[in-house]
Amino acid sequence: MAETTAEIVLFEGFDELDAIGPYEVLENAAQAGADLETSLVTLEETDMVTASHDLRVESQGTLGQPDILIVPGGGWTTSNGGVRAAVDDGALAAAVDERFTEGATVASVCTGAMVLAEAGLLEGRPAATHPVAEEDLEASAANVVDERIVDDGDVLTAGGVTSGLDLALWIVEREFGEEIASEVSALMEYERGEVFG
Repeated sequence: MAETTAEIVLFEGFDELDAIGPYEVLENAAQAGADLETSLVTLEETDMVTASHDLRVESQGTLGQPDILIVPGGGWTTSNGGVRAAVDDGALAAAVDERFTEGATVASVCTGAMVLAEAGLLEGRPAATHPVAEEDLEASAANVVDERIVDDGDVLTAGGVTSGLDLALWIVEREFGEEIASEVSALMEYERGEVFG
């Protein structure tokens, strides 16, 4: 069986924990035996991406055709960078839709759900996001639910910031089994929330 690939797509103004939290969970899962390769990527080639709290992160490559694509949130309520700028630009949403059409499981953390909504992936589906974007997500025809994690099969969404940890742990359990997920959860001393769906 081929190795599972996961890519977390970064953009200017993304929220640090939305991306780095899931990255650490998935890397720990690989160390615990999951046949998984995780990368922090960008849409276009770039050396560094500046996150919402000014952390500068080096990209590990450009977006490929991963099995699992995770879109972080951050910056929905700001006017410079972040998810708002990514949605207005449209390129990230188009890339997400393309990967989804090619068979990737797509997941979002926090306001990253707005990118999935722009890509047309949440229409009529249950979805979670950060409270600051719930009304906007509802306006996009998603069925907004107040949950930390929503698993709707090939599309998963997570609520506010720290729920990215729950999302990644759920992906690990779903793809590689409860034993590895529990091992990672114990290692990180993190107690997971419930999954909706």
